[in-house]
Amino acid sequence: MAAPTIVFDLDGTLIDTAPDLVEALNVIFTREGLSPLPYDTARNLVGGGAKAMIARGIEAEGRIFSPAKLENMFADFIAHYSDHLADRSRPFPGLACALDALAARGCQFAVCTNKLERLSVLLLKQFDLADRFMTICGQDTFGVQKPDPEVLRRTVAAAGGTMQRTIMIGDSNIDICTARAAGVPIVAVEFGYSERPVAEFAPDRTISHFAQLPASIAAIWSAI
Repeated sequence: MAAPTIVFDLDGTLIDTAPDLVEALNVIFTREGLSPLPYDTARNLVGGGAKAMIARGIEAEGRIFSPAKLENMFADFIAHYSDHLADRSRPFPGLACALDALAARGCQFAVCTNKLERLSVLLLKQFDLADRFMTICGQDTFGVQKPDPEVLRRTVAAAGGTMQRTIMIGDSNIDICTARAAGVPIVAVEFGYSERPVAEFAPDRTISHFAQLPASIAAIWSAI
């Protein structure tokens, strides 16, 4: 059987982006007279895209802002974050070696994220990772975002793969729900930004380090 297309989430899966995302969030909150969120609280808000992160952060402070105000805060967030997206963010340990091992087996890779496409590409280029992926798709690439399975379907198509030979890698219930709705297996990483232990959402496999990913992929693929 031909090797699978492996579709990765980005924030909390490929890259530990929370330090820079939380910093950007708190810069914007401070400008608006809101209290900065504790890192551990804000870290778990990552995953649904920046706009959702801002809205959930405001909700956590017991405040309500108008849609227009949220849009302005989102624009300010993106402007700040674009200049600081790789200040402290880093690939998770073992990622490059895992990609090398899987590529040697014929796997091809794609990214499906709720981050904006432009920022996703820019971030991965900072770590010389962008060229490893057949396509990098964000929430604005197709006008839909996870957990809508259509974004995963279109990402796989853009990578030249098929849904029947796709495996997803993510860190949250959003990713698991997306994979389930699209009918593809998913490996969940335990080092991401899930508010609850990701194993509680019943992924097909969990890993605690990227060194475990090739074996997990092989086990899933051999059972299909």
